[in-house]
Order: sequence, then structure tokens, then C-alpha cells
Amino acid sequence: MQKDISMIDIGVLVFYFGFLFSIGWLSKKFIKNTSDYFRGSGQMLWWMAGASAFMMQFSAWTFTGAASDVYSNGLRILSVFWGNALGFAIAGFYFARKFRQMRVITAIQGVRQRFGKATEQVYTWLSIPTGVFVAGLWLNGLSIFIYSVFGSMFPGWVTVEHIMIITALIVLFNSTMGGSWAVVASDFMQMVILMGIAVVMAIGSLNAIGGPAEIIRQSPVENLFLGNGFNYGWLIAIWMISNLLKFVMIVNNPQEATRYLTAKDSLNASKAAFMASGLFIVGPLVWFIPPLVAAIQYPDLAAVFPGMGNPEQTAYVVMAFETLPVGLMGLLIAGMFAATISSMDTGLNRNAGIFVKNFYQPVLRKHASGKEQMLASRITTFVLGFIIVAMAMYFNRSKAGLFKLMMDFTALVSTPTIIPLLMMFFIKRTPDWAAWGTALFGLIFTSLSFYVLTPEWANTTFGLDMSPRELGDFGQMLPVILCVVFQPLFFYCTKFFYKDHHDERAKELQEFIDNQKKPVMAADHEECLDYAQGKMLGSLAGVYGAFVLLVGAVVLVINLVKGNAVTAMSIFAFLGVGGSVGILGWILAHAYKPDASK
Repeated sequence: MQKDISMIDIGVLVFYFGFLFSIGWLSKKFIKNTSDYFRGSGQMLWWMAGASAFMMQFSAWTFTGAASDVYSNGLRILSVFWGNALGFAIAGFYFARKFRQMRVITAIQGVRQRFGKATEQVYTWLSIPTGVFVAGLWLNGLSIFIYSVFGSMFPGWVTVEHIMIITALIVLFNSTMGGSWAVVASDFMQMVILMGIAVVMAIGSLNAIGGPAEIIRQSPVENLFLGNGFNYGWLIAIWMISNLLKFVMIVNNPQEATRYLTAKDSLNASKAAFMASGLFIVGPLVWFIPPLVAAIQYPDLAAVFPGMGNPEQTAYVVMAFETLPVGLMGLLIAGMFAATISSMDTGLNRNAGIFVKNFYQPVLRKHASGKEQMLASRITTFVLGFIIVAMAMYFNRSKAGLFKLMMDFTALVSTPTIIPLLMMFFIKRTPDWAAWGTALFGLIFTSLSFYVLTPEWANTTFGLDMSPRELGDFGQMLPVILCVVFQPLFFYCTKFFYKDHHDERAKELQEFIDNQKKPVMAADHEECLDYAQGKMLGSLAGVYGAFVLLVGAVVLVINLVKGNAVTAMSIFAFLGVGGSVGILGWILAHAYKPDASK
């Protein structure tokens, strides 16, 4: 198998990075204040907000860590991605509207209205570090993917850590240029491009193996849906249920509500959530066909990519080299860059907003001007960017697999801090310390599950004989189950300590309650930006679609001149990706009338 990319692919990458910079530059015209910079003026349409909500939960980890698990254990990981789908569906029916109706710039400002200043600071300093850690995991996953492609081209010169640094610099440039408008616009473009290429990859992989029936017949996995190495089917079922619960909570975490805050109104927020839900139902079925085929055709990936610490994480790359024609490999690599870049620059923009609006302005500089706040935001973005690189380097040197590392981290830290923020919409009469008190209570349980109630303890206590795989699954699911069972009870019991608020705090809490009852309407905005964003994204999609078709034409001419065979699959790939992106661009550019901006 050829493991090098062509000069055409490199040219595609160069064009793509220029395309990214143009998005940042074009988005500058939308930015006039911190509301524009951090939440897109609260005027984004559902298809932009929905694409961004989807991309926030999506990174190159899907094609490295998750693909590795599919390669080794089949489709059991669908519970993670369909947990996202279920979470977004619930958001569409309820939470998305509630988040938008907080009428704030950062979600932590809503936490302040509900729980007061002390809880605001607790969650400010929980959100920023955890955001940095997760971004570090994503950057590590992306760098592994890119290294598996470029490493053989520059042996001894390019390392995973070099790629981390280069990627971080690109992220920092783009995220500071156009703020949330650039972030969301690039998210939308990446969603369109990635889904198109993923469909081509899936079709090519199925063609290589002979169809879906051959995957089922030839798969080396013991059970395609439960995986390998298990003694207790009920334990795997509970693990899957815990994944559904965990990712439902993660998706509906108010700290991740940024994309709903950008939505034009309550209806657009709900439609955005339903769009993301649909993408997470269909997406995994497309994404995980290539690693399933790779498990059959390349049972020893260590021989294909010698020197890789976790060679299973290259399962998607192997099939990309086999199925994608010259030119589209460059698009896939660009898409992988973009998937993690979109997650990282969203995190940077959000965390900078939290730092400025929830700490710098209310604590350090209460009378800071808008200009000063923007400067503080850019400085914060650069500092957080460098910390993310350091974290990614640490994760890269860790011996734990990327998949287990991510699951363990979210189980230990994320779940206990999310549940009280979900409860704040259902139980109103609680003291201000209810949120951080419940989070601390949950952290005690997750710490116990990691250090006391271990899988080995369960084996001994209950006389079980869990396999190594089941030991890992047990360690991941127990913290989630403990938190889901006990934290809501603790939060409910805090109501018995509730005392009525007075003065400014009472007004703040009442404002939160009143806002939840009032839908945000399109008519609430003085200016409508529908035409402007439709025109910008439509033009960008049209340009990119035309570029893909141009690359396809160049590849076709080169092959004809050289006398090489041109397959129908290659023609379909370029026409499918380029044509669909271009047609979508035309639709968006003509979907809204200019007078709608008044």
C-alpha cells in the first residue's frame, strides 16, 4: 500500500489553509462588540448553529481513538455517538430553548443569575481547565492522524509534537481573527466537506470488501456489536447505557450551550439541536465502515505503520489511502485538521469569553471598556493555546490509549460538574451553594470509584471473572451510574436549606426565572443578518465546490496524458463532493432576500 501523498494533495492543503484564513477575514465585518465576538450577535440561523453544535462534539478523535476501538471491538462505540444523538434530540425538545432564553453572552453568566457570584467563579475555574484538557486530547488525536500521513514523507524531521505546534498556531490565528462568526462559519464548511468525503470513503471501503454482508461474514470481532473479550453480556449492556446517559448529559451541559446562545431565536435553537441529532444518527454509520473493513484487510497495522505507539489508531488512514483518489486525500487531511480546529477554536473562543465576562470584567476590571475586553480576550486566547499544546504533548507521551484516556477523564471530572447545572432548570428553590455542593458530592463518588471501588474490588467482592476489556468498561461506567443516582437526590435535598433572597440577588434570580418563560423571537433583533450570513456561506461553499471540481479535472487530465486508467469511483468522488458542496452554496446564496436585513 502506498503511504505517501501527492503534490496535488499538498496543493489542496495549501489552498485549504488559505480558505480558512479567508473565512476569518470575511467574518471580521460582523464584529462590533463582545456579543458579536463571543456569541455571533445571537443572530445565527439554525443550519449554522446546528453545524457548529455538531462539530463541537466531533474531532479527529473520531478517526483515531474511536476508529481504533471500532477496529478492535466492532460497533460497540455506537453507544457513545448515539448518546450524542439522543442528547441533541432532548435539547431540541427542551434544553436548546432554555439555553437561548437565558439571554446571556456566556453560559456561565446564566449560572451566575441562577446560583450567584460564588458559584459563577467555581464554574469559571472548572470550565477553563477542563476545556483545556479536552482540547489537548483532541489536538493529540489530530496530530497522530496527520503524522500517520506525513511521517513517512519526512522521516526523522517531522514528529507528532511538531504537528501539534503547527496546528495550534493555525488555530490561534483563525480564532482571533473573526471570533465566533469565523468559528461557526468554518464549522459549517467542515461539516459539509467532511460528510461528503466520509460518504465517499464508506462507499469505497464497501466496494473494496464486497458489500456490508462481507463485513458481517469476515469480521474478526467475536460480536460485531458487543466486541471481543467479554464474559458478561449484561455488563456490556450497562456500559452502553452509561454511555448514553453520559453523553446526553455532556451534550446538554449548560457550559456547552454556546452554540444555542448564538441562535437567532428559540425556534432556531431547537432546529439546530435537531439537525445535530440527525447528523449523529447517520454519521457514525458512515464513519465506521472503513475501520471495520480495515480490521479484515489489515489485521496487523503495526507492520503497515511501524513505530506508531498505538497502530490501531491508523485504521481510518489505511482505508483512506486505499479508497481515495489523488486530490481527495488532501481534502480528507484538511477535513481532519478542520474537525479538531473547529473544536479547539470553539473552546478557545468560549473559554476566553468566560474569562473576560465572568472573571476579568466582574472581578478585576468592573468598568473595562469594550475595547479593553477585546484585547484581554485575544491575550487569553494565546495563553490558553500554548497550554493546550503542553497538555497534548503530555497525553502523547502517556502509555494509556487515547480512547480510554478520554473516557476516564470525562467520567472523573465532567459528569459530577454537569448534573447540578442540568437540575437548575427543574428545581428552582435551592440555595446558591447547591450547584458547587452537588458537584463536590459527585467528585467524591467518582474519586471513590477510581481509587476504592475499582474493577478489581468488584471482581473480588462479587465473585466475578471480568476480562481485561470488561475491567476497563466497569471502571468507566461506575462513576456515571453513581453520579446519576445520587447527585440529583443531593441537589433536591438542598431545597430544605433554601432561604429567600433579597435586594440585587433576588432581582437577578427573578430575571433568570422570567427569561425562561419568554421565548426569544426574531422580531426582538433590531437588525436581521439572514441575508448576510446566507450570502457569505453560500459564496464560500460555491468557491470550495468549484475548487474540488477543478482538482478532479486536473487529476483526470493528468491520468489521461499519462495513459493511466481512470475509475468510475474517482469520477464519482470528485463530482459527488464538489457538486454537492457547490449546489448547497448556490441554495444558501439565494435563500434569503437582501431586504431581509432591514
